[in-house]
Amino acid sequence: MDAQLIKECEAKAQAWLDSPCYDAETKAEVSAMMQSEDKTALVDAFYQNLEFGTGGLRGIMGAGTNRMNKYIVGMATQGFANYLRKAFPEGRELSVVVGHDCRNDGRLYAQTVADIFSANGIRVYLFESLRPTPEVSFAIRHLHANAGVNVTASHNPKEYNGYKAYWEDGAQVLAPHDTGIIDEVNKVRIEDVRFQGNPALIQLIGGETDFDYMTAVKEAMIDQDVILRQRDLNIVYSPMHGTGRVIVPLCLRSWGFRNIHVVPEQMTVDGNFPTVESPNPENSEAMTLGMQLGTRLNADLVVATDPDADRLAIVCRDNKGEWTIVNGNQTCMMFCYYIIKNKIALGQLRPTDFLVKTIVTTEVITRMAEKNGIELRDCYTGFKWIAREIALSEGKQRYIGGGEESFGFLPFDKVRDKDAPASICLICEIAAWARDNGMTLYDLLMQIYLEYGFSYEHTVNVVKPGKSGADEIKAMMEDYRSNPVTEIAGSKVVLAKDFKTLKARDGEGRETTLDMPATSNVLQYFCEDGTKVSVRPSGTEPKIKFYIEVKDTMGCPNCYAACVQKAQAKVAEIRKSMRI
Repeated sequence: MDAQLIKECEAKAQAWLDSPCYDAETKAEVSAMMQSEDKTALVDAFYQNLEFGTGGLRGIMGAGTNRMNKYIVGMATQGFANYLRKAFPEGRELSVVVGHDCRNDGRLYAQTVADIFSANGIRVYLFESLRPTPEVSFAIRHLHANAGVNVTASHNPKEYNGYKAYWEDGAQVLAPHDTGIIDEVNKVRIEDVRFQGNPALIQLIGGETDFDYMTAVKEAMIDQDVILRQRDLNIVYSPMHGTGRVIVPLCLRSWGFRNIHVVPEQMTVDGNFPTVESPNPENSEAMTLGMQLGTRLNADLVVATDPDADRLAIVCRDNKGEWTIVNGNQTCMMFCYYIIKNKIALGQLRPTDFLVKTIVTTEVITRMAEKNGIELRDCYTGFKWIAREIALSEGKQRYIGGGEESFGFLPFDKVRDKDAPASICLICEIAAWARDNGMTLYDLLMQIYLEYGFSYEHTVNVVKPGKSGADEIKAMMEDYRSNPVTEIAGSKVVLAKDFKTLKARDGEGRETTLDMPATSNVLQYFCEDGTKVSVRPSGTEPKIKFYIEVKDTMGCPNCYAACVQKAQAKVAEIRKSMRI
């Protein structure tokens, strides 16, 4: 290990030991790292400062500058408070909403955030206990707050915690506020943080906000009659030890569903997530207990939420009666299909209605929108960009749904982030409608492929850790740009988009400008045979992601397996062609 790096980390750690600002428990943890012969833990904890990015903070919990702890949370909150004072007129009472999920130290961090905002003269609406991320977003708008913070690391492993920063519209912060907050946070020293709270400015909220949120969620309902006809739909639900445990079953009952079962082992609030390797509903392993209960109860579907209940997972029975996990693109497809089809059938669709998806989400939704004359907007990855589209059209057009391939959907506009409770209620309505029409969710998915064409999506994560890895990723992107991709797996590239330069080039070399709100380091290729490949370095992890989408024609529902097999072979060719 580099001796100079160890020396620098020891100096930073010694500064924590010498400072009166840190408590005895923290100093003991730092001292143990200093005294250990193995300096790995010390270096990991102090080699850099945990960066406050455009979405806030996320990191492993523990003592150190590169860890999530009450001091790093404190400096972030002091900077956020300083920015709020600059952003809003003097003399106006400012307020924020603060929440947290089930993670270890979540309540400690949330209380720390509340204390610091209140110490800066800002009123705080602090949730009395853990609550879903979408409810925090809802509360910011509902209570007319200026901003909000939710303490969560979403679906990351148990060692992590995080800090999501929200603006007055209930969405995660965008420009210019994102960079403005970052600038203020970077100025803060530990001595500047006002940790001593003002209890008079901290108001606990809970049940009344739950009721208002649940009432708002019912606005996502499209057809209550079909729910009432199929109210005995057999539903199994898991909250993954997190925030959906109470609110999701209550929301389902408020919609009219009566046959709801929960996975008992995963109903306990536990930041150690003892029943799963990782509390990520995208992973099939995390759905095992739900599927086992679903088998015992002969359930129609199994649904789950991640710890902060912004993402959802769906498991349904295939044509052989076996459980199959619906992937993120398929989830988004089913939502959009049902919203369009049934709003048309019930006369609820307006000419000004619009849908939103992210640029890496399946193009099947594009065909749906085109065929039905619905406006569809493409935006960057991240729900703050979907929220931006809602805000831009507020009062002029009606948002009817939006989602992304990573298991997030928002079916109404009272929330400005992914909303799993509302989405789970709507997917259960969709399952009820399918059953009302003699179908399962799987049958419905096959119907979508028959109507709009088969699509297979596959994501490749190429991990490149450390500085050398970051340099490799940078070199890969530069190589793609300096040596333009003209064909992929034997199919001509007919459209290439570079979101860093905001330029698009067709197969004949004609160039156009992309209309996007900001630049992003993403490359995208569309081929003659319908193949779509998106290349995107992660902004938070040492990896580069390749989103591959392959098209085909599916002649009948029984052709699905053959189409998947053929598409997987095509993905292998694409990987060779893209050198991944």
